[in-house]
Amino acid sequence: MNEQSPSLDHPKVVQGSKPRYEIHVDASGEPAGKTYFTEHAAADGTRQRIFPHTEVAEEYGGHGLASTLVRGALDASIAEGYRIVAVCPYVKGWIEKHPEYQQHVDATTPEHLQALERR
Repeated sequence: MNEQSPSLDHPKVVQGSKPRYEIHVDASGEPAGKTYFTEHAAADGTRQRIFPHTEVAEEYGGHGLASTLVRGALDASIAEGYRIVAVCPYVKGWIEKHPEYQQHVDATTPEHLQALERR
């Protein structure tokens, strides 16, 4: 069975070659949106992914792609055993609207912000 090509109605979220997740809406290989992350190990060894920024190309605004992208990125990160640190205002707001994700979220600390500065 062939995998369906991504489309605006059926976007595909994938982990990109850089530390980010991408959402694709066609077969061009160019992402319509991205959410970046930095992997971090807390002092107690907890594996975390810090999400500092999410963007969707202006021409794709209003289609819910940012929400689909963030859900896919968080679901994949949680499945891989990471805790979520939401620095990005969009990711923070999305989690507030989806309280079932709160159990997987760690509060942002100065240590997380320093990790972002080092990347």
